[in-house]
Amino acid sequence: MPLPFLTADRDADDLADDAAPLPYEDRDRWRRPYRPGPWRVGGAALLLLLASYILFSSLIIAMAGALPGAGVCVAIATLVIVLAVRLVRAGVWVSGYGLRQIALFTTTTVEWSRVGTVRTTQQPVKWLGLPRAVQGQALLVGPAGGEPLRPLVTDHNADFLGRPEAFDMACDAIEDWAHAHRRERAAGVPSDA
Repeated sequence: MPLPFLTADRDADDLADDAAPLPYEDRDRWRRPYRPGPWRVGGAALLLLLASYILFSSLIIAMAGALPGAGVCVAIATLVIVLAVRLVRAGVWVSGYGLRQIALFTTTTVEWSRVGTVRTTQQPVKWLGLPRAVQGQALLVGPAGGEPLRPLVTDHNADFLGRPEAFDMACDAIEDWAHAHRRERAAGVPSDA
């Protein structure tokens, strides 16, 4: 029995029938130009597992009759869930408006008109965001007339540790976005066109 959805030899006619606009067609929507890495997803999964244990313990505490203790456990589990979601969302996001760098507790947005240079450089970088620094590559953004941002992505962060090809592709994608919007700005074309 042939399973065409599992093979690469589908007809072009089959693909044309369900042709819908791809999500990257909307330039004003914020999107990450790369997939989250296994370290980031694994860390968030462990946090969600911890949250499930905390919620289960709150159920046991509530059944025992100590409702204030159960409420504290639910509040702690909610904070752990929010932290896990924020961990997965951390990274670099781009849109027609600009470049957004989301960290665990902060978010920095730079409009494309304020982006000066985007380049990859060799420098000491943090290993998985920990204080330990190793020699690696980082993607840096130099805002026009301002202080440079912290490195957008590094080859030793939770998205790219052990995945050098993915790091190169992500850097190229971010540099392409910056180049395209710099070119539009120089030509006087609005970025939403």
